[in-house]
Amino acid sequence: MTVHLEVAEGVGTIRLDRPPMNALDIATQDRLKELAEEAARRDDVRAVVLYGGAKVFAAGADIKEMRKLDHAGMVRRSGALQESFTAVARIPKPVVAAITGYALGGGCELALCADFRIAGDNAKLGQPEILLGLIPGAGGTQRLARLIGPSKTKDLIFTGRHVRADEALAIGLVDRVVPAAEVYAQAHAWAAALARGPALALRAAKESVDAGLETDLTTGLAIERTWFASLFATEDRERGMESFVKDGPGKAKFL
Repeated sequence: MTVHLEVAEGVGTIRLDRPPMNALDIATQDRLKELAEEAARRDDVRAVVLYGGAKVFAAGADIKEMRKLDHAGMVRRSGALQESFTAVARIPKPVVAAITGYALGGGCELALCADFRIAGDNAKLGQPEILLGLIPGAGGTQRLARLIGPSKTKDLIFTGRHVRADEALAIGLVDRVVPAAEVYAQAHAWAAALARGPALALRAAKESVDAGLETDLTTGLAIERTWFASLFATEDRERGMESFVKDGPGKAKFL
């Protein structure tokens, strides 16, 4: 298998394992979707890390495989391609991408599906599809624009250039830059801390933000209001408030 799911401390690591560059061929895309859906279902997975290993996150699609597809073939495949990435974006739990080395094309698009991105100081990100006479097809034109804005997105997509970790941080493409050797440990620590939090409230927060970004403010506020009220039916809300009253803020145990 080219993608694995390993669980420890409430954190599920979805690990790409297709050396040397973790090229995202069709089999890898399909396996990614399968494991994202599994991570979403499993109660013992309370947060997720996306990781490609110590040397590279993912250097993009398998171009040799893609080159064999004609227009009709890609029309048939493009929906499944997007669905595999959307399955990651819709994991109803905190997701962090641990980025080392290249995260290009589909690799960058996969990182965009996370809620938070930690990059090594050796990371290079970009959407170089234009250099193949193409545009991003797994969400890059949409998720990237929502993250860093249309102007910066057009710069990256129009030129196909690679962005080093420091520039990626400056434009908001990643959220933290650390020494490459520390990427996974820091990503796992971020996820493990959230895995100890209230799972339903974290899900509500994620879905409220994500759904709200897709609609107008009035509808977004209605989504927030519905989730906010619904949490008053949960044990986590009762436990959190009881702990606050008895022991002060930040002391509640949710597991």
